[in-house]
Amino acid sequence: MSSESIDCRLSVYQSIEDNSSLTIPYLVMNTLATIVACYGLIADSTAVVIGAMIVAMLLGPIVGVVMGLVEGNNQLLYKAILAEVAGVATVLLVAAIIGKIHQDVPLGNEIFSRTTPNILDLAIALAGGAAGAYATISPKLSVGLVGVAISTALVPPLSTCSILLVRGETKLATGAFLLFFANLVAIQVASSVVLWLHGYHKITNSDRGLKPLLLRNTVSFGLLISLVGLLGLNFQTSLAKQHFEQNVRKEITKSIIGFPVTFVTDVRFTKDDRKNLITAVLTTPIIITPQSVATLEAKLSKLTD
Repeated sequence: MSSESIDCRLSVYQSIEDNSSLTIPYLVMNTLATIVACYGLIADSTAVVIGAMIVAMLLGPIVGVVMGLVEGNNQLLYKAILAEVAGVATVLLVAAIIGKIHQDVPLGNEIFSRTTPNILDLAIALAGGAAGAYATISPKLSVGLVGVAISTALVPPLSTCSILLVRGETKLATGAFLLFFANLVAIQVASSVVLWLHGYHKITNSDRGLKPLLLRNTVSFGLLISLVGLLGLNFQTSLAKQHFEQNVRKEITKSIIGFPVTFVTDVRFTKDDRKNLITAVLTTPIIITPQSVATLEAKLSKLTD
């Protein structure tokens, strides 16, 4: 390895260590990011939620954890974990305060979309983590921009979790936190692999094998495998639900073909005592007989989710 390559890696290592520290600017920036993200979530504005991440700084300590695990530096590992925990706690606290202030505002799609994570979210986080790590060790790339993209997978789910908790929506809040946790684990594992492949496991020691990486990341890999199973199951459940609702809408549309100037305005799905309740709202100038309704109900009862 050339001296230039060694100097470059030492420079990257020092930068990662500096960005893993728990500092006042780090807490202030995460506080501001959370404020903007919360109002974007409450206002149901995708643009505001994404824009909020320009000032988020949760990625730095995650890369510090990765470097600590890959390189075997426990001091860096513990320092980065402390910073990440403090950052997460800051986001949760600030989001809880804002959520309490605006708890009467109706929840929108930006919040609900972060309460049912699935395997696709995990795949996105793995790619994002790899991109973040590669940008960190590549001087020609902007790690800031990649950090922004990755932070969108961290701060909004955490903010969503707190907003839902103060409203008593524990189940939905758990889903939002699961999304954050899945993203965190995926980013860490993908980053560990990228840094190891680029030789950052031998900066200050002569460790060149794959076994130490696996041993230091045993918990992470175990969590990732568990999340693959859990989120894969969530994906299958979500897919089955979508197919069910699609089939219901098709059946309703077919059933009104014979009625003149009749349209399906809305179809709502709810569950009551483990049974699917379907409410169809139609716009029609004619009277639909109870017999027609009973025929449609019989067809829909044969569909299962």
